[in-house]
Amino acid sequence: MVKRPVVKELPGPKAKEVITKNFELLAMTTQDPDALPIVIDRGEGVMVYDVDGNSFYDFGSGVGVMNVGHAHPRVVEAIKRQAERFTHFALNDFFYENAVILAQKLSELAPGDFQKKVVYQNSGAEANEAMMKLVKYGTKRKRFIAFYHAFHGRTQAVLSLTASKWVQQDGFFPTMPGVEHIPYPNPYRNPWHIDGYADPKELINRVLEFLEDYVFKHVPPHEVGAIVFEPIQGEGGYVVPPKDFFKELKKLADNYGILLADDEVQMGVGRTGKFWAIEHFGVAPDTIQFGKAIGGGIPLAGVVHRADIAFDKPGRHASTFGGNPVAIEAALEVVEIVKGLLPHVQEVGDYLHQRLKEFEEKYEVIGDARGLGLAQAVEFVKNKDTKEKNPEVRNRVVKEASKRGLILLGCGDNSLRFIPPLIVTKEEIDVAMEIFEEALKAALE
Repeated sequence: MVKRPVVKELPGPKAKEVITKNFELLAMTTQDPDALPIVIDRGEGVMVYDVDGNSFYDFGSGVGVMNVGHAHPRVVEAIKRQAERFTHFALNDFFYENAVILAQKLSELAPGDFQKKVVYQNSGAEANEAMMKLVKYGTKRKRFIAFYHAFHGRTQAVLSLTASKWVQQDGFFPTMPGVEHIPYPNPYRNPWHIDGYADPKELINRVLEFLEDYVFKHVPPHEVGAIVFEPIQGEGGYVVPPKDFFKELKKLADNYGILLADDEVQMGVGRTGKFWAIEHFGVAPDTIQFGKAIGGGIPLAGVVHRADIAFDKPGRHASTFGGNPVAIEAALEVVEIVKGLLPHVQEVGDYLHQRLKEFEEKYEVIGDARGLGLAQAVEFVKNKDTKEKNPEVRNRVVKEASKRGLILLGCGDNSLRFIPPLIVTKEEIDVAMEIFEEALKAALE
């Protein structure tokens, strides 16, 4: 019998105390105690428990990190095993074997029939920073193309790539110069009001025309080092582009000698049913930035990249903790676990997508249900014909769902993502959908 979430009081007394101290002592981030007043005590699989004994389905996967589930016994054992040997020895100055083994595995998993190398970092933002340095140094080109609604991190250089929400930029100008943005081929919502589901080719053409006929009229294409993209936009709303988009983008990029830099920080490591999301689109990018889920909850990130743009002298780039041995050992287990889960992810992902499509048909406020694998989302609207955004209902659903034991996260202006650990079962999805509908009905009252 499937275990169900149980919430008695949210927040409970212990949680209230911790949340109060949190805001007294910790810097402001993105925490919202009104919507998600959850103070985690422990996790197991898809389930997490708070300090007051409430239990929840974590359909946010610790915000895209716990792909193999909380406290996976193989990952826990790997962490213990490595911690008993040594917990740190700076890889930028010394050597250890498991870092080499993981680099070989990641290189073999990455598409592309060319020699690859790996640079380890600690976070997705750092991985994208390293990618920008690799591109600049390896190509001698200093400009980048990114997409509107993209999220690539909040540190100062990659903030120039990020175009998800204005609050992320507010107060931090100037960001790094040399970045131009173009529309992402969003089939549901794009500047040309094209139905990209019905006419994907037209949508693709419009995006590529915008790049060539507008951007490249004032930006010298021979100065552009890379086009940076998410194969599925994450923070931008879990937007899945038309299937042929990246093939056509690569043709254009190859014409100008421009690299493709693939940000897989949120969509990689099995989230979409392939190890890398770009595998759905039949393209081999020149760099793959990874992070979040790779370390099984231990900070680890990096870039798998073409060997011919690698740093060529000591000191070009380094990170004290990048490639920490405990994180590497955890990642080695995560990689093997995820490889075994991929057929399951495709099966349960299709099931979750089908269930969300049923809600799209049933409720006027759900304008679109979309996704690949276990990267799924619904977009809330006030009217299906006008597609007017409805963030108010989305926000109320998040709050109502948490009160009933389901952790959900917003994305974009008005979308809601469903990203459970990859070990989730159809029975757990059914329970989650039951709670989601209860929360939706409450939000509409």
